[in-house]
Amino acid sequence: MEYYSSSQFPLSYWDYFIFIFLRPVLAVCFALSLLFIGWFLAWKLVLVHVPLVQEIFGLRKKTFKPKPVNRGRFTRYYNTKNAQNSS
Repeated sequence: MEYYSSSQFPLSYWDYFIFIFLRPVLAVCFALSLLFIGWFLAWKLVLVHVPLVQEIFGLRKKTFKPKPVNRGRFTRYYNTKNAQNSS
């Protein structure tokens, strides 16, 4: 078995360019693409159905119902007190 030292095969400028610039750029692009695909899938499958997210991004118009006049026991209590005081 022959062993080749690095002095027999010197690196060219193209090899340095690939090693120092191109490989890190491709690694960052790969990581960002994984993040983008994960976010897109989470958005389409889960986040669109969450009411808070729908409200923040304006995906669903919030319907406003008018509150009823006699809506609770406190209203009834004070109405009976007022009726007793006025008579």
